[in-house]
Amino acid sequence: MPFAQIYMLEGRTEEQKRAVIEKVSQALHEAVGAPKETIRVWIHDVPKTNWGIAGKTAKDLGR
Repeated sequence: MPFAQIYMLEGRTEEQKRAVIEKVSQALHEAVGAPKETIRVWIHDVPKTNWGIAGKTAKDLGR
């Protein structure tokens, strides 16, 4: 059972998350031949204050 964890900054729409889940599932299906029914995708919405880039938070950088 392939299990993919995706970390992204908060703020994506449900539609965008659905697209990520669909495309990651398809890629795993094609790459390793796993049946789609066995593939799991977990999206972690990370608050911008919890994501650091070059010593600053993503929020402070306007991301």
